[in-house]
Amino acid sequence: MSRTEPLMRRIPAAGVELAAEEYPVDAPKGTALFLHGGGQTRHSWKGAARTLARSGWRTFSLDTRGHGDSGWAPDGDYSMDVLVADLVGVAARAGEGDPRPPVLIGASMGGLTSLLAVGEGLVDARALVLVDVAPRMERDGAARVSGFMRRHVDGFATLEDVAAAVSEYNPHRRRPRSLEGLRKNVRLAEDGRWYWHWDPALVRPDADEPRRHPDPERLREAARRIDVPTLLVRAVQSDVLSEEGVRELLSLVPGSRAVDVAGTGHMVAGDDNDAFIDQVGRFLGTV
Repeated sequence: MSRTEPLMRRIPAAGVELAAEEYPVDAPKGTALFLHGGGQTRHSWKGAARTLARSGWRTFSLDTRGHGDSGWAPDGDYSMDVLVADLVGVAARAGEGDPRPPVLIGASMGGLTSLLAVGEGLVDARALVLVDVAPRMERDGAARVSGFMRRHVDGFATLEDVAAAVSEYNPHRRRPRSLEGLRKNVRLAEDGRWYWHWDPALVRPDADEPRRHPDPERLREAARRIDVPTLLVRAVQSDVLSEEGVRELLSLVPGSRAVDVAGTGHMVAGDDNDAFIDQVGRFLGTV
């Protein structure tokens, strides 16, 4: 049996404290660790983590450093190597009490972090789920994501403005009737404006920000060394991951498989959580 509400966890990391939500489960099938994309928070996995917990998996959803309720890096370092080092510690904490390694489920930035951590032998994983990300990424799509983050670094006057910005970036997603859900991804500052719930240093022009694509050759070499069951979930309407990128990943990771989720953009779970978790559940049933 799983809890109806998650437990908050605090995990020490280099220079910061990381926040995560855990859905504990009696006699779990295993542990699943969710890692969000750049500019998101653990709340992007709310539906997926809860649904997977109801099916018997203990789940952890992490706020990456500089995001959500996790600490901001005092030195402004959000490089991929730092994120991978954080994941090493979080994976160890998430797996406490379970002799089986965790399943890593990573979207975009979180997927690249997971790919490197597993492929470079730093994290022992039971399986890997990559969400709309692979060593080969489409530059225009990745640049559109970075541009969206940079355009709104000066904040918003109202939650309506936040909703309008999201709709402009993601026009195929149905606009929510209530704006309350947006409060989990923004923070109200003393100046009365709403800001995205992440450190602006992530998108400084001189920053080694995690949205910047790591060296593709490093990613390919890491992918070649992955020897755990791997699923690539591609958003059909995404402009970040192409069919060519999918084929390359499948050629690099022995025994990997890919599925398309229709009607979704780059943030697959947020666009259609039911379809996403159905595919993930089917995959985990084979692990």
